[in-house]
Amino acid sequence: MERITVIGAGNVGATCANVIAHKNLASEVVLVDIKEGVAEGKALDIWQTSSINNFDTRVVGCTNDYLRTKGSGVVVITSGVPRKPGMSRDDLIKTNARIIYEVTEKVVKYSPEAIIVVVSNPLDVMTYAAWKAANKPAHKVFGMAGILDTGRYTAFLATALDVSPKDIHALLLGGHGDSMVPLRRYTSVKGIPITELLGKDEIDKIVERTRKGGGELVNLMGTSAWYAPGAAAAQMVESIVDDQKRIFPVCARLNGEYGINDLYIGVPVKLGKNGIEEVIELNLNQKEYNLLHESANQVRALVKVFDNMNVAGSDDRG
Repeated sequence: MERITVIGAGNVGATCANVIAHKNLASEVVLVDIKEGVAEGKALDIWQTSSINNFDTRVVGCTNDYLRTKGSGVVVITSGVPRKPGMSRDDLIKTNARIIYEVTEKVVKYSPEAIIVVVSNPLDVMTYAAWKAANKPAHKVFGMAGILDTGRYTAFLATALDVSPKDIHALLLGGHGDSMVPLRRYTSVKGIPITELLGKDEIDKIVERTRKGGGELVNLMGTSAWYAPGAAAAQMVESIVDDQKRIFPVCARLNGEYGINDLYIGVPVKLGKNGIEEVIELNLNQKEYNLLHESANQVRALVKVFDNMNVAGSDDRG
């Protein structure tokens, strides 16, 4: 691929660009930011590691120059502001949705065929905002959350079991945050169900820690995580660019799957060169189904805040 763009040169965006460059997924990675010099500086710093880390991908930065992103095959959007003290959830949505909407319109102007991966929070509603702005089919606009949440879940399980995280396979559904639904039945270690290796109470504690995973890091560092989110987004880009058709939990727009319509929420999908090539519908038991729908209701409440802003039109592109 000739060019991949990452919008937002904060910690997550810079980490994502760095990982993409290391994987040699494109001839060029363009890092864009609104703050003068930040993207240019971080891109230069990454490029200066090329001979040390043995990659050829050119990394360049620019300030608000979307012409520089022209012809990108994949665009990762990490723009937005973190939630500040005294800022309500609705305030955060209103602030970031305007940013995401504007950024997406600029991206699509110069890269109309690009697949868009949204990382900005609140994730599910920001992905919806990007889809509204992009005027593209939903299989080309989707969000990163489930890979990050699964990564946290897997890391906690690996610690508890004292095994390699590479041997753990796990899956989560639902919104990004407290309402996510880790699926114990689909969690295993080399094919061994996790329920045979850990007791219910211990699994419950790990599930709860996973749900609060982002908050735990904010409490420790005073800021949001970046290594895992940046790497998770880059893994999605890799599956798209190399047409790996990997199965990942992704924030995708549902049209009847799992009994949910017209909503972006985390579900397992097949990710390849066309973006989301298939939404995989699991046979959930009643408890899992109910939890997913509770999560969907919470996401709908956030989407309603965005819809009431009247930033986007009401068109439906399927």
